[in-house]
Amino acid sequence: MSTQFADQVPFSELMRKQSEVADKAAHGKGVLLRRRNEEDLVLMSAAHAESTANGFSVASRMFVSLMKHDAGARELLMVLPDVFPWVRYLPEEDVREFLVDLVQTINACDDLENLAPLEVAVAAWRSTAEVYADPKLRAALTEGALDDLGQVEVC
Repeated sequence: MSTQFADQVPFSELMRKQSEVADKAAHGKGVLLRRRNEEDLVLMSAAHAESTANGFSVASRMFVSLMKHDAGARELLMVLPDVFPWVRYLPEEDVREFLVDLVQTINACDDLENLAPLEVAVAAWRSTAEVYADPKLRAALTEGALDDLGQVEVC
């Protein structure tokens, strides 16, 4: 069971035992509702959801504030490999660019109240690190001219 949620139940259980499932959600970290052939859902109290959003907002503002001060930016650069071990494969200039992009994306996500862009940004930078980490892959992507292979068909 995921430690992120107090419990996991099939979606059908919510339909059969509404009060019990709602009580689990109201008094814990939320309930993961497993759905067959569909994306799972989370049921949690409004207070817990608001607390989570407020916590993210506070962290976002702290990162932005730290980046405004040279010492804070240096400290964030120092801890970045602890959070994202793959940054060790990025050139130093790219690590700095990743940090700026990360903080700006976190700030924008807070403003939009949507974390999806953060996941995309981190995945893109991780892919860049993977290219730097694999000399054969990097050579294949950077050496020689890449010819236009024509139009890509949409599946």
